[in-house]
Amino acid sequence: MLTLLRRFAGAYRRYFIAGPACKLLEVFFDLLTPLVIARMIDEGVGARDLPVVLRYGLLLLIMASIGMAFTLVCQKMAALASQGMGTDIRRDLYRSINRLSYAELDRFGTPSLITRITNDVNQVQLAVALGIRQLIRWPFLAVGSMVAALAIDVKLGLIFLISTPLIGLVFWVVMARCVPYYQSMQKKLDRIALICREGLSGARVVRAFVREDHERDRFRDAAADQAATAIAVGKLSSVLNPVTFLVMNLGVCAILWAGGIQVNVGALTQGEVMAFVNYMTQTLLSIVYVANLVVVFTRASASAARVNEVLECEPSISDEGAAPVDVEAALAAGAPALRMDDACYAFAGSAVNAVDRATFALRPGQTLGVIGGTGSGKSTLVSLIPRLYDTTSGSVEVFGCDVRTWPLKQLRHAVGIVPQKASLVSGTIRSNLCWRDANASDDELWGALECAQAAEFVRKLPEGLDSPVEAGGKNFSGGQRQRLTIARALVGEPLVLILDDSASALDFKTDAALRHAIRSRSQASNEPPIGDGGYWLAGKNVADAADAPANEAVNPAAPLTTVIVSQRVSSVRDADLICVMRRGKVVGLGTHDELLHSCEVYQEICLSQLKREELGLNKPAPGEGLDSGLELSRSSHAEGVA
Repeated sequence: MLTLLRRFAGAYRRYFIAGPACKLLEVFFDLLTPLVIARMIDEGVGARDLPVVLRYGLLLLIMASIGMAFTLVCQKMAALASQGMGTDIRRDLYRSINRLSYAELDRFGTPSLITRITNDVNQVQLAVALGIRQLIRWPFLAVGSMVAALAIDVKLGLIFLISTPLIGLVFWVVMARCVPYYQSMQKKLDRIALICREGLSGARVVRAFVREDHERDRFRDAAADQAATAIAVGKLSSVLNPVTFLVMNLGVCAILWAGGIQVNVGALTQGEVMAFVNYMTQTLLSIVYVANLVVVFTRASASAARVNEVLECEPSISDEGAAPVDVEAALAAGAPALRMDDACYAFAGSAVNAVDRATFALRPGQTLGVIGGTGSGKSTLVSLIPRLYDTTSGSVEVFGCDVRTWPLKQLRHAVGIVPQKASLVSGTIRSNLCWRDANASDDELWGALECAQAAEFVRKLPEGLDSPVEAGGKNFSGGQRQRLTIARALVGEPLVLILDDSASALDFKTDAALRHAIRSRSQASNEPPIGDGGYWLAGKNVADAADAPANEAVNPAAPLTTVIVSQRVSSVRDADLICVMRRGKVVGLGTHDELLHSCEVYQEICLSQLKREELGLNKPAPGEGLDSGLELSRSSHAEGVA
């Protein structure tokens, strides 16, 4: 909590000073009130002097009004400070989350991050507000009341010295047991947030599989678990108030008994005994409120630790040491558009590489197809190109420069990626398409839509580019969402386009038209020929650019380089280079015809989707055919998933 205050409270220092100062003035009048009441009893009530009673009553009214004014000012200061700090924390927290790499996002988890930016920040805000309003008031009031009571009579003051440690002991025992519960509650709130997110975002799937009862049971169990923890901590916390009030009332009884004796012998007046009772009540009530404040601060401390964990998390991917890359110079030097050299990546806690020693090169304007079974590492492989993950060993180069030397903004502007899950945000089609280039013209947007095969259905919408998009793009079909996300990636003229299985919802005709449009877009004038043993031959036989034949000079105007991840053979068969993945390893690299005769895994995938005659393979022997090929492919994919 102190870390957050040091970081964010500076801008609101005046509120942190003015608020408690006003509260101290209010407490000063509260401490004077028992003395005024004592005078009223002794001089007015005891002497039956009505004017004196009225005069002291008017004084009490004035003091209460002034105290109320200071209270209102303090409330405003507390609101300004707590809301301002909460806003700043959320802003910085959201900024920090957006700086995190995929590795850190995987570690924290989306539901936990949502809970931290909402519930945890609310707990911190509440602690700040109560700290300004109450943290000064109750301790100062308790100490002031004790001093004033001791000034009236030291013997009766001993009752304070006995009552206060008893309350402190109860307070310490209860709080020591409550703190672990509060930390556990926040984690269980994360679990509830996860279940809510899964259940609500997948409501259609839940209904399609008639899993409503299961999801209700899952939510009920999680909520009951969190409620059980909350009830347990509530029971412990509920001990504080009854015990402290019991001690307070016993103390008041002791004061009245001892004070009555003092009044009889003339050592104290009735008004002083009443003042003593008031001070005793104020002291013990203050301790009760301090105990409740500690409960709030304990919860806020647990929440602040979770917020700090995100704020202090240094992204594993940063711009440190990066310098702007001159792409034209790299192209003129014959640099490949993409190159991986023994690139490896392993997820945190995994002993097996998700990508293992991937090596290939691709020249500008070419197309790379990535194919393999589910879980073979295709998406992880292409995520290394825009540096969404950092390689654990080996290197990834874009236009001849290691991606770690690129400024992230420049790299991710040069590399457009369309993820597996088509994700749109609420707004309009125009606002979604302009993510890469906020100043894109309508002609550029329509050009991207034409290439993505989305222009036809967008033109049919009443408002065209300004048609509304609901959260997640729920008002569009799966294929329409995919085409819009492809168009979004094409806006801003990326140098490299990655399609991560982003055409899975498209029919074969639309998919073919999309690939044809992208290939046409990627064509560049004066495209250098590919030599039989040259530098660019299907990404193999890679040598230094200086060793490339003179007739293979690269056009400085970079054409679009495309990476297509798919499980459809038809989507990748025309690619200049096909990368076959299995269990994170590149088991095949070459053109369709090369792989068909040299890579058994690729052949199995092809036979699971196409006939031998379509693939140009020899006619199957008796007893062999598509069925046997399918069976072989299924067993191979089962091994890959395992």
